[in-house]
Amino acid sequence: MSTTQDDILDRIRKHGRGKVFIPKDFLDLGSRDAADQSLSRLVKSGDILRLGRGLYQYPQMNERVGIPLGPDLDEIADALARQTGSRVVPSGAVAANRLGLSTQVPAKPVYLTDGRTRQVRIGSTTIQIRHAAPKELPVGSRTSAMVFQALRHLGQAAVDDQVVARLRRALSPKQRQELLQDARYTTDWIAAVVRQIVQEEGLAKHG
Repeated sequence: MSTTQDDILDRIRKHGRGKVFIPKDFLDLGSRDAADQSLSRLVKSGDILRLGRGLYQYPQMNERVGIPLGPDLDEIADALARQTGSRVVPSGAVAANRLGLSTQVPAKPVYLTDGRTRQVRIGSTTIQIRHAAPKELPVGSRTSAMVFQALRHLGQAAVDDQVVARLRRALSPKQRQELLQDARYTTDWIAAVVRQIVQEEGLAKHG
């Protein structure tokens, strides 16, 4: 008969390496105490890493040197959102960098939230979670929110054919369709850029 720890490890492995977890993710498998104890034992056994308070990762490994790779910032942001029951989206500077539209890597990555402002330290990186009014947070899927934030950060004058082409390459057909659906909630000029991104492949509907 499997234990809560076995069940948690099985779920972690099914999600694959790189995923960041919080105890709340496993409350359907046992009590909060059982989840906390199981995760603590899995850290001691070396199966997972503890990134910070209530944050755990099934690490991706650098096969060449056999050490864990650093966690993905968006994975951490998603876990923090689940932890607090709030929305967390990348700031414009972070979004532009992650989409390949800017080579500037923010020294202190900033994410916006409708929850409280705080700082989270993961290894040598400090992530700033900054409160923003709900109306300032983009609506839509995680990818759409990232695109909208990046475009807003660049500004209308800086968005040229090269930016449109780069975004088109970065997004899957499904993500482009979601972007088109979510564009109804954003400003007119960003919605026009979205139509450019999807029209090239005939994904946008004429009307």
